[in-house]
Amino acid sequence: MKKGTRDLLKKRAAAVAIESEMKTSVSDVIELIIFKLGAETYGIASSFVREIYPLKEYTPLPGLPPFILGLIHVRRQILPVVDLKVFLDLPNQGLGELNKVIILQNEQMEFGILADVVQGTQSIEPDEIREAPPTVVRIGEEYLMGVTRERLIVLNAESLLTDKRLIVNNE
Repeated sequence: MKKGTRDLLKKRAAAVAIESEMKTSVSDVIELIIFKLGAETYGIASSFVREIYPLKEYTPLPGLPPFILGLIHVRRQILPVVDLKVFLDLPNQGLGELNKVIILQNEQMEFGILADVVQGTQSIEPDEIREAPPTVVRIGEEYLMGVTRERLIVLNAESLLTDKRLIVNNE
């Protein structure tokens, strides 16, 4: 092989390696939907969020667990709405408007969660998420990914969507 050809192949290999490294680092980023619930700020992975919907009206149903606010009608679909304050037994301080519904979904489940304000999106790297302090852990470790330095509580959407307590009747 000629020296010029070998040098050209080395340069191409180096360029491909840099491209691959850049793609890996971009794919490691977690895109979060940031929302307020009471006095705290939460984030949930946008890959589980179908849409954000304004809560105009809902239908309460008797006999449901207290953390189910009721049902909403969104684009010809009836969805339950979960009040995370009740579900996670959060303190009721910093009462808010609870006027937004973040609709979560995976392959098996779909429902809305209440939010006071949806602030937007934020990209974070997984290593930015730290273990939650004991004051936050009391809401249930299975629903938390952790907390960032900015005190953003990152919820585990997969745990919420697979929680057996949220399946009222699976027939």
